[in-house]
Amino acid sequence: MMGLVGWSVAIPTLLGIALGIWLDNRYPSEHSWTLALLVAGLVIGCANAWHWLAKEGREIREQETDDDK
Repeated sequence: MMGLVGWSVAIPTLLGIALGIWLDNRYPSEHSWTLALLVAGLVIGCANAWHWLAKEGREIREQETDDDK
C-alpha cells in the first residue's frame, strides 16, 4: 500500500517538473515554471494520496463492522 501512496505523489510531481522544464525552455521568464509546477504537482499528489488513503480506511472500517455482525 505504501508503494501506491508513493507513486500517487511521485507521478504528479514528476509530471509537474517535466512540464515546468518544457515551459522554462519554451517561454523563459524571471520566475521558474519548474519550481512552481513542482510545488503544484506535489500538492496535487499529496491530495491524491490523502483521498486514496481515506477511501481505503473507510472500506476497512466498513469490512470490520460487517465482520462484527
